[in-house]
Amino acid sequence: MPAFQRYLGIDYSGARTPECGLPGIRAYAASPEIAPAEIAPPRGRRRHWSRRDLANWLVGELREGPRTLVGIDHSFSFPQSYFDAHGLGSDWNAFLEDFRRHWPTHLPGVSVESVRRGEVGDGSARAGSARWRRLAERRSRAKSVFHFDVPGSVAKSTHAGLPWLLHLREQLGERLHFWPFDGWTPHPQRSVVAEIYPSLWSHVHLPADRDPHQHDAYCAAAWMRDRDAADELGCFFQPLLPPEEASVAAVEGWILGLG
Repeated sequence: MPAFQRYLGIDYSGARTPECGLPGIRAYAASPEIAPAEIAPPRGRRRHWSRRDLANWLVGELREGPRTLVGIDHSFSFPQSYFDAHGLGSDWNAFLEDFRRHWPTHLPGVSVESVRRGEVGDGSARAGSARWRRLAERRSRAKSVFHFDVPGSVAKSTHAGLPWLLHLREQLGERLHFWPFDGWTPHPQRSVVAEIYPSLWSHVHLPADRDPHQHDAYCAAAWMRDRDAADELGCFFQPLLPPEEASVAAVEGWILGLG
């Protein structure tokens, strides 16, 4: 029997401001019985999702809906070097609150670039080096969360998305299990939110008529659905890491599906 009743794959974007509709944000939903299909923004709002609209939609869906596994394509935390350099502890909630004070990219009209330019917030006090990479990034050969302005980077989407993770946490509390920060084993009655890296699976399906953002979201939802049907998600929630690496990953986060 599947552990989840719904799977949401989300391809994310850190472009522009939180209220702007962005073609780079795509959401696909699947269930054990139904293949992934694209979810459009609420009727009458806009053609594309904004980060704000997506976060508010997720709050409503996850508050009232069935148990859901949500995969979002941006990093959920930073390398251990960042925590050491800025004297931060290992509590993920405190990290998110500290980050949002310095990088208020959830506020209307605030972009990642405006914080980088020093026009708002205090991003320079919580900056990082492109040489710093999380263990999961080294393992998956992904770029650093501080590697801006290069193709394939998740730096902007991460710096734009982290405050919205805190928003979900504040709005939904114990209804959500943020993996692995709330533990490597998800709570059996809670919806789960996890970091994904669609490049792990985008080669599995032909893109058909989907653009790259749609395809990434589709493949994420399909992978989660298929792995749950095969009763394999438990293995991916418990990656085989040596104890010292598991301890680091509990702070830095991990990518669901990464062996």
